[in-house]
Parts: sequence; C-alpha cells; structure tokens
Amino acid sequence: MTAVTDDTDGVDGAARVDDANEVGEAAGTGAPDAAHGAAEGRWDDGLIARRAAERAAATQGERAGRAPLPVRPPSEVPPPDGQRESLDEYDGLLPGGAYGGRLRGRLDALRELVGLSRTRLDGSALAEAGRVLDEAAARQRLSSRHTVVAVAGASGSGKSTLFNALAGVQISETGLRRPTTSAPIACSWTDGAAGLLDRLGIPGRLRRRPAPPGFRDEALNGLVLVDLPDHDSAATAHRDQVDRVLTLVDAVIWVVDPEKYADAVLHERYLRPLAGHAEITFVVLNQVDRLPGDAADLVLDDLRRLLDEDGMALGEHGEPGATVLSLSALTGEGVGELREMLGQFVQERGAPARRLSADLDAAAARLRPVYVADGRRPPELGERARADFTDRLAEAVGAAAVGEAAEREWRRNAGKSCGTPWLRLWRWYEAHRALGSGIDPISGRTPTEGEEEEITARQRVEQAVRTVADEAAAGLPAPWAQAVRESAVRGAAGLPAELDVLAVRAGLPRGRPPRPAWWPAAVLTQASMTLLQIFGGLWLVGQIVGVLEPELLPPVLVMLAGILGGPLVEWACAVAARGPARRYGQDAERRLREAAAGCGRARVLDPVSAELMRYWEVREQYVAVTGLSTTGR
Repeated sequence: MTAVTDDTDGVDGAARVDDANEVGEAAGTGAPDAAHGAAEGRWDDGLIARRAAERAAATQGERAGRAPLPVRPPSEVPPPDGQRESLDEYDGLLPGGAYGGRLRGRLDALRELVGLSRTRLDGSALAEAGRVLDEAAARQRLSSRHTVVAVAGASGSGKSTLFNALAGVQISETGLRRPTTSAPIACSWTDGAAGLLDRLGIPGRLRRRPAPPGFRDEALNGLVLVDLPDHDSAATAHRDQVDRVLTLVDAVIWVVDPEKYADAVLHERYLRPLAGHAEITFVVLNQVDRLPGDAADLVLDDLRRLLDEDGMALGEHGEPGATVLSLSALTGEGVGELREMLGQFVQERGAPARRLSADLDAAAARLRPVYVADGRRPPELGERARADFTDRLAEAVGAAAVGEAAEREWRRNAGKSCGTPWLRLWRWYEAHRALGSGIDPISGRTPTEGEEEEITARQRVEQAVRTVADEAAAGLPAPWAQAVRESAVRGAAGLPAELDVLAVRAGLPRGRPPRPAWWPAAVLTQASMTLLQIFGGLWLVGQIVGVLEPELLPPVLVMLAGILGGPLVEWACAVAARGPARRYGQDAERRLREAAAGCGRARVLDPVSAELMRYWEVREQYVAVTGLSTTGR
C-alpha cells in the first residue's frame, strides 16, 4: 500500500502538537476544553468512555500475538426474534436486477398509490414518491454486484485522506487549499460499474482504480467509493453536488473531526433528515490522533449522544443501525477495522435494497399527513348519516306537507260524495271565495308564501348537502376531505331543480283518490236521506196547500229522519275515511320521500361514497407502502 504522507485534508501538521490548550481547541464544540478536563480528572458533561476498555483489550490482545475479535457491522448482527425477516425475505435486489420479497410489494403499492392519488392530490405532495419510484427503477437496471458508498464530510475533516487510505493509493487531492475536492471522484474495485457512475454524473476522467491488483483487498470487490466535495463548501455548486449524489448512492460514510462533529449544519441538514437511513450510514470520527488520552473515547461518546438526539439508531447491542467508530486516516489507526466492515457490508449486497427501503419509509412518512388523520375516527358514511340526509331532503321537498295535502284531498273527495247537499253547497262557496282571494284551496297558501317556501326549501337542500359532506369528511385528511366536499357540491348543483320536478311528478296524485268498497253504499244511504227530506217536505207542503189530509206528525218525522240521518251518515263516512285517508297520505309522502332519496343518492351520496371508497383504496396501498399490516387500520 502506498503510504499517505499528506496532511489530513488540509489540517496543518504543525498544529498536531500535544499542547493541552491546542487539543482543547481541536475538540471544539464536541469536547470543550478537553485537555483541561483530563488534567483535573473530571468531565463537565459526565460522559463515560465506553470504548476505552474495549480498545485497551484489543491492544493488549495484539501485543500478546492474538488477533483482535472482528467487529461485525450492524447488518451482520442477527436481529432479535420477530424484529425483521431474513434479508432475502425482507428486501433484496436479486441477481437478475429485480427487487424481491416485501420490497417489491412496497414498490408496487407505492406505484398504485401514486396512480390513484394523482387526480386528488397536489403534484408537490407526490413528488418525493415519484422520485423514489424513478430511482428504484433506475437502480434496478444497473449492476446488483456493486455497492456505491459515498465519503462525505466537512472541510478539513480528512475525508479525502480516508478515501485515499481505503483505496491504497493517492487518488483524491488533499492539502490546505479549500475547497480541495471540487467534484466527486470515484474509485471502483471491480469492472462493471460504469452505469452506476454514469448515473452519478461522474465523468471518465474522475474514475479511478485502487492499488494494484496484488495489493487490493479482495473483500472490497464490488465496492464503488465516491469522494464528495465538502458539504459546507462556500461554493454553492459543490453543496448541490453533495445533495444530488447523496440521493443516489447506496450508503454513506460521514467523516467528522473533533472540531466539527457537533456542527449544526451537519446534524440539521443531513444526519437528522437521514436518520431513517441508519443501516446504510457509517459515522467516522477522524483525527483521533490529535486527542490525548481518553479524549477520543469521550468525543466518540458525545458523537453517539448527538446521533441519538438526531433520531438515528446506532448499531449497538445487536440492534440494526448506524456504524460509529473512530480512526485516524493519517496514521492508519482504525482504518483496517473500517475496511473490514466495508468488506462485509459490500459482500452482503443488501445496501441498494436497504437504501430503497429507507427511501420508501421516508416517502411514506412525508405522505402520512395526506393519507392519515391522527386522533380522528375513521371516515365513513353510515346509515345514520344517510337517513339524516334523506330526512332533510324529504323536509326540503315537503314530503310531509304533500302527505297531509293528499290526506285532506281524500277526505274532501269523501265529503263531496258522502256529504249532505247543503254542506257541499257551502264548501263550493268557500272554495270559490278562496280562489277569488288568491289562496290555494289545497295547500291553503298564497303565491307569495309558496315562493318563500320554495326559497327555504333550496336552502334546506344546500344545508343537507353540506351536512352530509361534513359528516363523510370528518375523519379524512385535508386533501381527501376537500375532494369529498367537492364531489358533494358538484352533485348537488342541479339537485334543487330536480327535486322541484319530483315534487310535481311524485307529489299529489293525479285524478281522484280511489274509492273504498263501502263508498257506493254510503252514497246510496246519503241519497236516501236526501230523498227522505224532500219527500217529507213535499208531504208537508201538500198538507199545507190542502191537497193532502192534514196530519203534521208523519211528514215532520220523515223530514227529521232525513235531516238527522244525512249528517249522521256523513259523520260515519268521515270516521270510516280516516284510515284510508291516512294511508293514502302516507303513500303519497312515501313516494315523494323515496323519489327525493333516490335523487339525493344518485347525485350526492353515491359520489361521496365513491370518493370514500377511493380513499380506502389508497389508504390500503399506503399501509402496504409502510410495510405494516392492514388489519389494524
């Protein structure tokens, strides 16, 4: 291996002194005044150097001639039972280039989700999901035998020096000049990675090979290492390149130094947003040779604490997560351990699938607000809401009033047929008087009152539509709630006019109401009572004029029988007509109510139900994208 003599990415070698004050300054915000704390035997932040004993044991083993125990990366550590399936079943980029296992199902679900939601959601809401699908398709067409790992870091962190140390040859320029790395440089251990590098936009002049074949580490076959520009570079173009490449690589090695490991830009712009990508993340604390004693362990502990606050899971205690270690790219301390971890990581060939799975998780998290409304009941349009809507429409169309009018019409018709002639004459007079005054003899309303009631009916229809739309959208996220309300409003555009037509067609029945079987007998009896009155009256007149013998009592009794019998027959007919009249009115009300309900169902309820069904379809697909069970919606 070619020795790397350059300073660590521009850190002046003259600054590497053991002066306690300079060491404290080198620790920066991560380990404030480290030398002073070490001198006094205490640390203000109370951190425990967990790796001190581990490193001491490893050193002692090497001195005794025993090889230290290999440190397995998180991907090599078996997960707890029930936490994750095997790699083949979980996610995988198969040798043929196709995604297998759950990953393929999640991709199909996301594709279906985007297709179903495209006309309901704003394009910006689906932009990230579309990007993930595009990148998944692009990565699927490229080599599955290679793993692209980016080396990223701030200026002066020593990432280029680490890049050269891993490659075993001077490839990336190091030095004091800033920025040292102005464009991504790639180093591929094996052939066949041209398509991957074309995807990253790395030109041929910036593509390198590592140390000569005889000196290469065969465990790194398949590795494509990319040295990125500084993420905190003053050149905007450099930062844009970093952001672009980080979305395309399979894994990332973040190189931090004792001065900038706690930099807010690093944590807030990169590590915290990429916390879900912990399994494909390596965080390397470089330049530990600048820290005296246990300062490196304490800074490493503080780095772990910051990563934990960022929400990034750490690959410790057998749990999957980010790999965190310390090294010195300049002296070579810890580089072998990182190379071994990278070799195991690359040989698994699971990084592309893990990266895509993490991207799917991130896309699902971004889409959650538009598919899941937390703290609210599941959306539905139940029987109660449908019944309330039908009642409101029936009230708006006046179904009850039509039923009452039909009942009154049936009774009026019965009164015309079974009533006494004298009462019928009186009712005829009242009807003509009502027509002269502009009052409807059936409804009893003036035209002005009818117009006002029509306006009120339209308002009731609009209120009914708003109510059922709000009821259906109560448990929906904002975009889908808006879609439900818009579908209800579109359907209700011509609803009042159609209800008016229905009120005319299905309102009061045409023609006379049907007559029951007893009606002819009642009419005949009423006619007999009228004839008795006429006969008794003629008999009495005949006696008065002297045509007949005077006998007052018989004609008076005959007339009295007719006079009393007529109202009595009319009253009996009225009593007998109550049941049929009520049923007749109820039938008229039911017909108009069903007609209004059918109209409202076709124009409002069915479109709203279709929108809710579409939401549940996309909700099912969203749950499938998250990789969770659909039984616990």
